[in-house]
Amino acid sequence: MKVYYSDDASLDNLKGKKVAVIGFGSQGHAHSLNLMDSGINVAVGLRKESASWAKAEAAGLAVKTVSDASAWADIIMILLPDQTQKAVYDAEIAPHLTAGKTLAFAHGFNIHFKVIVPPANVNVIMIAPKSPGHLVRRTYVQGNGVPCLIAIHQDATGNALALALAWSKGIGGTFAGVIETTFKDETETDLFGEQAVLCGGSAEIIKAGFETLVEAGYSPELAYFECMHELKLIVDLYYEGGLTRMNYSVSDTAEYGGMTRGPRLVTGETKKEMKKILEEIQSGQFAKEFLAETNGDKANFEKLRKENREHPIEKVGTKLRGMMSFLFKKDKREEVGV
Repeated sequence: MKVYYSDDASLDNLKGKKVAVIGFGSQGHAHSLNLMDSGINVAVGLRKESASWAKAEAAGLAVKTVSDASAWADIIMILLPDQTQKAVYDAEIAPHLTAGKTLAFAHGFNIHFKVIVPPANVNVIMIAPKSPGHLVRRTYVQGNGVPCLIAIHQDATGNALALALAWSKGIGGTFAGVIETTFKDETETDLFGEQAVLCGGSAEIIKAGFETLVEAGYSPELAYFECMHELKLIVDLYYEGGLTRMNYSVSDTAEYGGMTRGPRLVTGETKKEMKKILEEIQSGQFAKEFLAETNGDKANFEKLRKENREHPIEKVGTKLRGMMSFLFKKDKREEVGV
């Protein structure tokens, strides 16, 4: 595994170049502001009617239409939702991809699954911070950064890696470490983690635990605290020092109970299903399903969203979180561009 740090990257590789960030959401606002503060000539590309246009200008950024930004820029970073990238790329970016330009992504989905197929005479690179955009911005302002992944899909100019490293340094990533990977590996591991553990697996085990306690006669409020609220305490310990720190920090009762009962929940059958999920990702089955759903009528997607919003744990949680005043003391920097 190759890891790069600040001494391995030079912002000089971006100096004198024109950089366009397409999108001003969570990642878009962080990349564009951090690059601007690093002395890079950056503009944000948006729809003329976008509500983010005024926000980006208020933050001191130059703003252009996507088409104008793509024509102007030497490097174009696409920070739009996976399902909308192809339509925007085809209509407003591809016509301006002349030889020697660089197309950049923060996730490999559209390149790896060949939804977008750039011409061979441009660089195609990835710079993927491993955190939400507000942390990319906050840590940069504090003088450091978050770890990033980088990958090179096409190196038409011979300096694609240097450009990816310079971009990583410009957003603060080289302070924390930048790991070189491939579009394939980043895409497949990212989708698997989301589905099997981070978003899918954790949500389902939270709901099942809540339902088990409530069905046994315990109050929904107690069930919420035990199955959702306290999960943050455990996740923070994982984040700080892995499984060992978590087990060291909790009580012996919790440690022993977790190690002896946890495997009864996540069994060999669970792992078989995880392997099936990974196979669906690797084959492109999930990508096709997702794009068909999100570019269609979204009927099933909206049904699933509605079911989650209406789950009893959400109703109890809304009430209890309304009583927790500390949750509303937000760092204003997190709200920039969100």
